[in-house]
Amino acid sequence: MKKEWFTISVYSENNVGLLNRISGIFLKRHINIESLNVSKSEIDNVSKFTIVVHTTEKWVRNIVGQIEKQIEVIKAFYHIDDETIYQESALFKIASNLLFDERQIQNIIKESNSQIVTVSRDFFVLAKSGRRYEIDEMYEMLKPFGIMQFVRSGRISVSKEVMQISALLEEFQHN
Repeated sequence: MKKEWFTISVYSENNVGLLNRISGIFLKRHINIESLNVSKSEIDNVSKFTIVVHTTEKWVRNIVGQIEKQIEVIKAFYHIDDETIYQESALFKIASNLLFDERQIQNIIKESNSQIVTVSRDFFVLAKSGRRYEIDEMYEMLKPFGIMQFVRSGRISVSKEVMQISALLEEFQHN
C-alpha cells in the first residue's frame, strides 16, 4: 500500500488528557503527526481535532478505530486531501529596512497575496494563509533576506461532502 496524506477529524468532549492519549496512539505506531489543530466545532461543548499524517489507508483506518475507543470521542473520520478544503497560516518576522530597501520583498508580498500585519522600527510581520506548499514557497523566497522568526499553524479543514456527524452532534448536545 502506498503512503498518502490524510486529514483525521476527531469530534470530542473537551476533557483534560485526551490530546495526550490521542498522540500516544500515533506514538505506539511510530507515525509522525505532521500537523495538529484543536478548536471548538460547530456544536457547543464539542471540540474538533484536525490531525494530518502521511501513512497508508490501512494504518489511518486502524488509528481512527483506536481514537474512537476513547471515551470522550464522539466520532472520528479520515479524508484524503482531495476530499477536503484546507488552509494553514504563517507569520514571518523580517528586518524593517528590507521592506523599504529591497524591491524584491515588495514583489514577494504582492505575488504571494500575503499581508503586512505590523511594521515597527526594527521589524515587520507578514501573514500568509494558503496551502502548505504556498507557505513553503514564500519561506524559500524570503530566506535569502533573513527571516528573524517564523511560525506556522496546523491545518484547518472542512470536508467537501456533508458529514453525518451533524445529526450525531445535535443528539449529543441535547443530552
